[in-house]
Amino acid sequence: MYINFWYPMATSEELQDKPLRVRALAQDFVVYRDSQGKAHCLSNTCTHRGGALAAGKIIGDNVQCPYHGWQFDGDGHCRRIPSLGIKASVPGRTRVDGYPVDERYGLIFAFLGDLPESERPPIMEVKEWGQDGWRATLQHFEIKGYYERSIENGIDPAHNEYVHDTHGFSGEREEEYKVGDMRMEESAWGRGFWHTFKAPPLQGDLKKYRPGEGDLEAGTGYHGTNHVWTFIHPAPNYLIHQYLFERPIDEEKTHLYLVCERNFALEEKSDAYVIERNQYVANQDVKIIENLHPTMTPDTNTKEFMVPSDKCILLYREAQKEWEQKGWRIDMDAVHASRGKVAYAIPSPGRRESKGWVLDPVPLVAASKGSQDSKPGLKAAG
Repeated sequence: MYINFWYPMATSEELQDKPLRVRALAQDFVVYRDSQGKAHCLSNTCTHRGGALAAGKIIGDNVQCPYHGWQFDGDGHCRRIPSLGIKASVPGRTRVDGYPVDERYGLIFAFLGDLPESERPPIMEVKEWGQDGWRATLQHFEIKGYYERSIENGIDPAHNEYVHDTHGFSGEREEEYKVGDMRMEESAWGRGFWHTFKAPPLQGDLKKYRPGEGDLEAGTGYHGTNHVWTFIHPAPNYLIHQYLFERPIDEEKTHLYLVCERNFALEEKSDAYVIERNQYVANQDVKIIENLHPTMTPDTNTKEFMVPSDKCILLYREAQKEWEQKGWRIDMDAVHASRGKVAYAIPSPGRRESKGWVLDPVPLVAASKGSQDSKPGLKAAG
């Protein structure tokens, strides 16, 4: 798992008038709205005696710790220590980590890292959002699987034939089946590809768009460590553009958020059917992911025999190694070794502005010499 990326922490609808506890990267956070409705994300651990801020209340623009009433604002500064009296000054060292937040696409994103704004990887753009001729749905669910395995599943062209009966023929046409040419695409923060394959007739309400077998044009790729785009074009005027944002909860669980844009069936009444079909396909993927062994991506590709159709997966793994060399990978062995005796926090941008923080920054795998000077994502995109 990696710091310095944008992670979806909740849907906009979930964040109402109470603090919300969210777990990401094996750490706990509190997400809440202030009196103006603006969303904030803080480390969940109070710097006094370790109280869980998410179990407290919202007081004005602050979140109040349920243990001793300490109040923290949206930037993580402690604004009130009741035991010191109403006029007491608050020491700066009481600060907790506060993270940049961006609310878009019906989701609350938090930048979990300490990079300055000009250096942060962007959130994957949903270009169709709010555009005429498109309609979006949002659904989310938790799986028992490691997020890297889920990302790799999303950028794997060969699994469709065997996993998804809506996309392939369940291996019944092995004599004629083969992954075709992969037309590669690249960006500063990811790689992807397009390819064409034979697909069964569309089902249900969608059958009118392609009643028989035919070519299905599809593209997919990764953006950063935890975002995936998938564009499916079953027919020339029938387009489905999906954007998957993943939040690693820990090494065993992941929360997935799927924004699906479509240029057909634009009435609200069609949303339920689209969501049901998306979940049908997703459940097939989940069944595979939750039974993979090993559960996490191997440290070396020699422990899995890779083939040409795995090209995008190999590029994703190269990118992960590059971000590790920058010192962005969390050292989970060190975290586990603390046995709960240390309260860690994902380092926030504020740690570049001041020293003397109470909570230790989460341990990271040491950066490789010289890696900090290279352009992010360049090696993976080259």
